[in-house]
Amino acid sequence: MKKIISFLFVSLLLATANTATARDQISIVGSSTMYPFATVVAEHFGKTSNFKTPKIEATGSGGGLKLFCTGLGIKTPDITNASRRIKQSEIDLCNKNGVDEIIEVKVGYDGIVLANSKKTSQMKASLKDIFLALAKDIPNPDGSKTFVPNPYKTWNEVNKDLPNKKIMVLGPPPTSGTRDAFAELAMEGGCKTFDWVKAIKDTDKSTYKARCHSVREDGVYIIVGENDNLIVQKLKVNPDAIGIFGFSFLEQNMDTVQGSMVGDVAPAFEAISNGSYPISRALYFYVKKQHIGIVPGIGEYAEAFISPEATGNYGYLIDRGLIPLNASEHKSVMSRVQRATPMPDKI
Repeated sequence: MKKIISFLFVSLLLATANTATARDQISIVGSSTMYPFATVVAEHFGKTSNFKTPKIEATGSGGGLKLFCTGLGIKTPDITNASRRIKQSEIDLCNKNGVDEIIEVKVGYDGIVLANSKKTSQMKASLKDIFLALAKDIPNPDGSKTFVPNPYKTWNEVNKDLPNKKIMVLGPPPTSGTRDAFAELAMEGGCKTFDWVKAIKDTDKSTYKARCHSVREDGVYIIVGENDNLIVQKLKVNPDAIGIFGFSFLEQNMDTVQGSMVGDVAPAFEAISNGSYPISRALYFYVKKQHIGIVPGIGEYAEAFISPEATGNYGYLIDRGLIPLNASEHKSVMSRVQRATPMPDKI
């Protein structure tokens, strides 16, 4: 009954809207990592279907989900892209505002790279090195089970085998899914190499997360914004800087920038696909089922995105750097999209 009432509400809302303001173009917000993939699909969709090319804005994963969850109606987005999975708190916010039928579409995988200019040597760092270089507070170097403000200024202070260069990292803001995934996979991955810190998780998860995910605020980590291309451009003119962004941007700029080794693994298609590269994540978009059939083309766009032509092993997005799902997972996602099956309210 709740679902029927929500559908009738949004149908009435849109049906009674002024004709001049009713929307016949899909509105998409969200991840800057997903933006180039979604843009290619949208342009292809606009050329090959009877629907308008969707409008896409790069607002970051967190910012996009916040907009997506504000409610129903033509003033809210129909779809949001995300370079991480939706959080339970975001599902709860959506549900609170009437967005209670969310279709989750997993489109493939991406690696998060630490890259620098090809004018200098390739970096090779462990997850522990990355954490110690970028954490706001670190385990006391004297060996005591305490934290101190991060004292390291150069990479070789973190690890004598690293270059004697100033730590300068250009990366995305807290609203970015890339930043969230980097904190979870790279920062926490290095943090939990300290057994006594790892043990905190069993007794105080919030403290553990704060210690392991908090990034320096002393100018070492420089927030560039939601534009990964801007980070790439800055690396070209600053050989000493390291940039954090998605693998697809590395692939598009391999003539000028190079990915750092993480442990003994370089960011490469096969390594991300088989899970051996340690900083890899899934990419998603989320659809308001209640808008399907109201704003033209939403269901058709979702099917076009997950079609073998776009995201299959030889799809056109693979040429752009997307790492494909395996065959069985791709088939399962296609089925959910075709059936417009909402995800559960609890994950």
